[in-house]
Amino acid sequence: MSRRPLPRILSNGGVQLARGREIARSAADSATDVLHPLITVSRGLRKLAATARAKWAATPKERRGPTLFLVAACVLAVALAPYGPLLALVALMGAAAWKGREKPVVRTGPDEAETARLKGLYEALVPYFSVPEDPDPLFAHGGDWARAFGDHAFDDSGRLTRLRISYPPYFTDGEAASRARIEQLLHAKSGRGREYLFDWDEEGNRLDMRVLPALPTTIAAQRFVTAPGETVLGFTDADAVQRTVPVVSSDGSEDAPAVVWRTGPRSTEPHLLAVGQPGSGTTSLLRSLALQALPHGDVLIVDGAGAGEYACLVGRDGVLGVESELSGALGSLEWASHETERRLITANRARQAGHPAPADTRRPLWILLDRPGVLGHLAAAEGRPDPQELLRVPLRHGRAAQVTVVVAEQFDTADALHEGVRAHTRARVVLGPASPEQIAGVLGAAPHTTPTPQVPPGRGYARLGTGPVLRLQVPATPDPYDDAVGDADRQAVLDLLPERRAAATVALEKVPEAAADRPGRPRTPRPARRIAAPPLGCDEGAAPRPHRPTHRGQAR
Repeated sequence: MSRRPLPRILSNGGVQLARGREIARSAADSATDVLHPLITVSRGLRKLAATARAKWAATPKERRGPTLFLVAACVLAVALAPYGPLLALVALMGAAAWKGREKPVVRTGPDEAETARLKGLYEALVPYFSVPEDPDPLFAHGGDWARAFGDHAFDDSGRLTRLRISYPPYFTDGEAASRARIEQLLHAKSGRGREYLFDWDEEGNRLDMRVLPALPTTIAAQRFVTAPGETVLGFTDADAVQRTVPVVSSDGSEDAPAVVWRTGPRSTEPHLLAVGQPGSGTTSLLRSLALQALPHGDVLIVDGAGAGEYACLVGRDGVLGVESELSGALGSLEWASHETERRLITANRARQAGHPAPADTRRPLWILLDRPGVLGHLAAAEGRPDPQELLRVPLRHGRAAQVTVVVAEQFDTADALHEGVRAHTRARVVLGPASPEQIAGVLGAAPHTTPTPQVPPGRGYARLGTGPVLRLQVPATPDPYDDAVGDADRQAVLDLLPERRAAATVALEKVPEAAADRPGRPRTPRPARRIAAPPLGCDEGAAPRPHRPTHRGQAR
């Protein structure tokens, strides 16, 4: 079978294609020369229109009326004058031609200051990216920085915002210490006080550095669109996660990238540990988790600090108790341990009988423990067991029993956390200013960004299991009873609080006698600021429900 010849345009049409391109280029140049005056006038008209728009936008509202009246009077005077419209048109065209005579200059490279900054950064990297045995070093003193640097950008102040670095293949980019030295150097030479993201491409021997924008702090507590068993820890960068959540912020409605934490029987990270500095927002994180958990489950709160940060939740539907002293904390956590065992036994018996698990074993139970180190110190002083010892059963079997444990602690007392808490809390959060070593010690991996010394409350990092380290901004969930909180944030939290139970009471002076004089238990003096609740799970005139602790944490 004979082969068909190629078309003439593909076989010997190279000369004709080149000639056609040349003719088209010549025609375009000729048209540009002919239409140059029209292009200049059009460019000037656009600039004049932009200037007029900017002037009008800068004019105060109370002066816009007189300004508009003056302009209308001038237009009327020009229209009534002899040859007025013609002269006005000629003047407008002349002004447009003068305004559009200068073509905007497009920068194709860095200026002198930016070039000097790039040269200095190149010289600083020479000791790290060069060896004497390299015959053609990519980094050498006095070498060409353009070979190693590409895709660079600067801000208005002349500091680097984006840079791509090509380094030699023999650099040990697989070692964390080597990468940390380069990141520290780039952070120091490019400008401190900003957060940089370093993306290492070991296969291509490239390092991309860019400045990250600050995470928004305008998202307050609200009902997030999530499935049962999902909780929003906060919000992160758009390219870090694949899921967005519709939110309402002070800037309007938007879809924000959220860090979603999944709990329940199918979760691989059923429990969470949050560590931060004082005032970093760990209490706000626990308050946010409680507000998200209450519509679907029950919440038990143990406040080791005893500062009354959870007073807004006392007596609410679904809140089993808010304990702030050692006796109540031990009793509540002991009940939680027995409740976890009861759920496991009940669910196991139901499965053996071929029945679904009862509803009371499938309702999520959240145990929020804030600053257990303070309670552990008090327990050691009184010779009583540490409250963290009572978390062994909920931590070990909580996933099967629908029990979730969240522990918040500060860096100065993080050493007091028990090994069981560290082993079973696979979801980790670090809030507030912290060094890379502190962040790596809690999360198990160092972040790919440079932490900044000054951060807003609720700002930090999160890591779920063995996933990547993500930047995190916790939604604003302040104490609504705090006078220093803004009205918008206070109202956002109040709108999420469940209704108070009818039998809920708040004792500001002393504990009710009925709760303090129970038979078989000695009376324990309580501080006056302690907030007490009635027997949990009870309404006025109704019998108490089983498997619910009292306000002292005692199991019925």
